[in-house]
Amino acid sequence: MAHRTVKSGYDNFVDRLNRAPQGAPPSRLLNRILAMLMNEREASLLSLLPIKPFTVRKAAQTWKMDPADAQRLLDELAGRAILLDVMGTQGQQLYMLPPPMAGFFEFSMMRIRGDIDQKVLGELFYQYMNVEEEFIKTLFTHGETQLGRVFVRETALSRDNALHVLDYERASEVIKTASQRGISLCYCRHKMQHVGRACDAPMDICMTFGGVAASLIKHDFAREVDVAEGLDLLQQAQDHHLVQFGENVRREVAFICNCCGCCCEAMIAARRFGWLHPVHTSNFVPRIQLEECVGCGKCVNVCPVEAMTLVSANDPHRPNRRRAWLNEEVCLGCGVCVNVCPNQGLLLESRPERVITPLDSTHRTVVMAIERGILQDLIFDNHALVSHRAMAAILGIILKLPPIKQSLASQQMRSRYLESILAWGKQRYSPP
Repeated sequence: MAHRTVKSGYDNFVDRLNRAPQGAPPSRLLNRILAMLMNEREASLLSLLPIKPFTVRKAAQTWKMDPADAQRLLDELAGRAILLDVMGTQGQQLYMLPPPMAGFFEFSMMRIRGDIDQKVLGELFYQYMNVEEEFIKTLFTHGETQLGRVFVRETALSRDNALHVLDYERASEVIKTASQRGISLCYCRHKMQHVGRACDAPMDICMTFGGVAASLIKHDFAREVDVAEGLDLLQQAQDHHLVQFGENVRREVAFICNCCGCCCEAMIAARRFGWLHPVHTSNFVPRIQLEECVGCGKCVNVCPVEAMTLVSANDPHRPNRRRAWLNEEVCLGCGVCVNVCPNQGLLLESRPERVITPLDSTHRTVVMAIERGILQDLIFDNHALVSHRAMAAILGIILKLPPIKQSLASQQMRSRYLESILAWGKQRYSPP
């Protein structure tokens, strides 16, 4: 007689996570991490929640639970930063399950807490992400559209090319225009601290904005700062040669990490898998001014992804002379190297083609789902179709995509309905 395998609540929760573009590959280590963050009943209930934000009433219906009991549980989970409680556009209280990264994995280490053993948790995170590596590969190397992008160092720009930097490309502008700003411990360096690998870069410098910041501030996972302090912390990060890596959207950026090359997951991924382009670059790239470069190596020392190296200058009069050499395929265009060059041997120039940044998180999520072959999971997720508005938003994004991605979307859906919508859209938006 065959054995019957019964999935645990944690297994069901992992299945739920992997219906979204930013999932988490199944692993015994992952289940141990989840068991530290939630009990099995909570994991089972979380596995039933939709991907899009939802109300207390929706959770109560899904869980077949009294609304008051559902409210208490939702608030308990938000209080531990497993869920986020955000305010909807109509002033309605909404809840959402963030992805593991950037999400509840990071939130769990963004303050010192006594309800869980953060040393053990940090060690588990390190094993799951830095030793097993499957999570990092899945997060950063699948598909063309990625979770995050690099902000250019504004002080490294010349007066001329500064005119070509759009507001959404400036970390300072994100700080200035955010409705709220939260500062927390850097998850990456906090994790590395527990395995004896942390560097001496500032720890209290992880930035969140808007609704995400509001929820984390409410539950003491972040402290609120004003614009002036936010800009001071940005300057502090830049003084330590940290890279600003933020959410890959133009509107309502939810986070900016101030990344070092040794601890931060995005920079580690960029070094290990740079040829797969796991991190979206800025729209700039440094150019080496050969006459001014003295081969001091300062740019090499600060580059977080090892894109800069020293090579022979091939100078017959000075055979030992060296100069900087850049691997443009790996370069993030952050501009950190430009700021440390003592002789103006590096200048930032615009890339030949602009890097495309999704409009907002919905746009990015739909494109990521198409590229990763899970569009059907996103659309038919626990009742996304109940909301005509949600479906209209998804189809609106698909209609504006290039033909190749529209074709991928149609193949994934295998839907005559979607094909007819795309055909209608092509006729409507085609020039006469």
